[in-house]
Amino acid sequence: MERKYLTVPEAAEYLNTSVRFVRRIVAERRVAFHKLGRHVRFAVEDLEAFISAGRVEEAA
Repeated sequence: MERKYLTVPEAAEYLNTSVRFVRRIVAERRVAFHKLGRHVRFAVEDLEAFISAGRVEEAA
């Protein structure tokens, strides 16, 4: 199984947000990420978990 890691600009595109927002959620530790030296990388599964955590269910 091959894991795909995204850079900050790629993660921003994947989330359909700005690079600034991605850097902010990293600084606030709201999303899981991997550090490779000075570089930050995101697993697609971690981004999907971040999206799922923000889901709000409809009112009954």
